Amino acid sequence: MKKILVIDDEKPTRDFIKRLIDSYTFGAEVYTDGENVITAIESIRRIQPDLVILDIQMPDGNGFDVLKSIPNKNFDVIFITAYQEYAIQAIKFSALDYILKPIDSEELKKAIDNALNNVNKKTEESQLNVLQHNIQLNEKKKLVLKTQESVHIVEIEDIIRCESDKNYTSFYFSNGKKILVSKTLKDYDVLLTGLTFFRAQQSHLINLNFIERYDRQDGTIIMKDGSAIPLAIARKEQFFEILNAM
Repeated sequence: MKKILVIDDEKPTRDFIKRLIDSYTFGAEVYTDGENVITAIESIRRIQPDLVILDIQMPDGNGFDVLKSIPNKNFDVIFITAYQEYAIQAIKFSALDYILKPIDSEELKKAIDNALNNVNKKTEESQLNVLQHNIQLNEKKKLVLKTQESVHIVEIEDIIRCESDKNYTSFYFSNGKKILVSKTLKDYDVLLTGLTFFRAQQSHLINLNFIERYDRQDGTIIMKDGSAIPLAIARKEQFFEILNAM
C-alpha cells in the first residue's frame, strides 16, 4: 500500500487533505504527522512515504528546508502553497507539481494520481537540486526539461530560442544542442517572458540576448545561430520598444 505524508502547519488543513485523499479511493495510507520543519523531517525518516504533500510556509522555516535535510529523497513531492510568485516560479522551473491554496479537490486528485502513477516512480533528485538552486534569488536560473528518455538541466541564458510544433516545443541552445519536449510553447512563454525572452510570433519564443539583427526587407529577426525568425506585425511595435530599452 502506498504511503502519503501530509505536511502543513495547520491541523485543519492536514485533516481536510486526508479526508479528500481517503475519498479518492486510491487505497493509500495517509499520515498527517508533519506540522513544522522538525516534525516533517522526523516523519519522513520514520514513515518512509511514497509521496509527500508539502506546505512551503511553516513557523520554523519552509518546505525547502525540509528537503535540504533529507539526503536520499526516495519519494515524490507535491507542494501546496498560498500564492507566492518567487516560490511558484522556482517550482515551475524545476518541473515539479504544486497546488494553490485554497485547495481544489480535483486538482489535488489529479496531482496525486500523476504522482502515484509516475513512470519514473520517484521525483528526480536533479529536479529538487534545481529547485534548491532557483530559490536563491541572485543565482542564474536553471530549467528542467523532461523528455521520454531523460531529464535535462539547462541554463536559461544558454537558450537561443524555442519553437512550437503543435503540442511539442523544440529548444535550441548556444552549443548547437536541440531538445524536444512534450509541452506547448505557451507554457514556456508564461515561464520565460520577463527573463529576456520575447514571443516574436505564434510559433517562436526568442532570447533577446541572441539577436544579431532585424532584416527590414524580410521582416525577420536574425539570431546568432543563423536562424531567421518571422516577426508578427502585431508584435512589431513592442519588439522595437524592447530593443530601444536594451
